[in-house]
Amino acid sequence: MAVIHRERVAWESARVFVAAATDDAYWWLGETLGRHLGQTYELDLKRTRLRLRRDDDVPRAGRAHEDALSAEVAAWRARIEDVLTERPEIAPVLRQVTEETRDRLRH
Repeated sequence: MAVIHRERVAWESARVFVAAATDDAYWWLGETLGRHLGQTYELDLKRTRLRLRRDDDVPRAGRAHEDALSAEVAAWRARIEDVLTERPEIAPVLRQVTEETRDRLRH
C-alpha cells in the first residue's frame, strides 16, 4: 500500500487546478470535481476562473498577476487539505484527477 502524503497531494493538486482554471481543461475539471468532491468544489473552481480572468482584463505588472495566482493556489491547497482530512479515502481519486488534469494541460 502506498503512503499518501496529504500536504504534498494538496499542494500539487492546488497548483494544477489553478492552472486549469484558465485553460480548456477547466470544463472537464469542474465537472469531475463536482462528481467526486461535490458541487461546492465545482463552484469554487468557477470562482477561481472568474477572479483570474478578471485579473487578466486589468493591465497589471507581472508581480500582481503572480500574487493573484499564489493566493488562489494557497486557497485551493487549504481546501484540498480539509477534504483529505475529512475524507482520507478520496486521496487516490484526487491524485488521479490531478494527473489527468496535468495531462490535459499539456495538450
